[in-house]
Amino acid sequence: MNMIVCVKQVIDPEAPPATFKIDTSTNQVVPPAGMSPVIDPYGEYAVEAALKIKDAVGGKITAISLGTNQLRDVVKKPLSMGADELVLLEDEAYDGGDSFSTAFALAAVIKKIGEYDLILCGREASDWNAGQVGSGIAEILGLPSITLVKKIDVADGKARIERLTSDGYEVIEVSLPAVVTVSNEIGEPRYPTIKGIMGAKKKDPTVWTPADVGLDPAQIGAAGRKTKMLKLFQPAHEGQVEIIEGESPEESAANLASKLREAKIF
Repeated sequence: MNMIVCVKQVIDPEAPPATFKIDTSTNQVVPPAGMSPVIDPYGEYAVEAALKIKDAVGGKITAISLGTNQLRDVVKKPLSMGADELVLLEDEAYDGGDSFSTAFALAAVIKKIGEYDLILCGREASDWNAGQVGSGIAEILGLPSITLVKKIDVADGKARIERLTSDGYEVIEVSLPAVVTVSNEIGEPRYPTIKGIMGAKKKDPTVWTPADVGLDPAQIGAAGRKTKMLKLFQPAHEGQVEIIEGESPEESAANLASKLREAKIF
């Protein structure tokens, strides 16, 4: 089994809300000062899904990450968890992309790698929550795609997959190669071992620019976007408080019920 897992360096979603800022002049998020980025949590679930398959049937896992200013201690986490290789798409031309231009670049890299049976992505990334890149890769490569995956079993060139639905899950069988997007129900990502961390430190990632992959800079990053962001902003939360009084708790409750009826809340 040759598996490719797409991961992403993001602003830590656990960062305190007060540290979150937006530069409205450029429609960009300002990284919180003093806080290191992390691998997107859903990307870690995708790595865990690949590792479960590797534990069961063996194979090779190649992690791919696209972006600029990728911190090696952060993007090497898949290696410390048990992935075999790491490929970084690192160049300013990749910056500012949307779901399409990101999927286009990742698909080109996957073609260059060449040997793959299963491509795994997180169901969405914690920064934009679009959930489109995995399906975009499948469309560009002409592969079947299954989203919201909670379990994967592989045998005889096929994958038996449990896919989440609104009221449970459905079981799907798909011929490989295929693309799946993994949800957190797959199971908690394993902690890197000391041996894994030390091994990751010694392993250098492969770094590819657009030229290395045969990509035209006009097709990727901000230049290759199919969407235009009109405005990025933090919503203003406003509220009003009214104290409902009464001579007794019963009267207060009756007055509250009357107010709620007036407001047509029930």
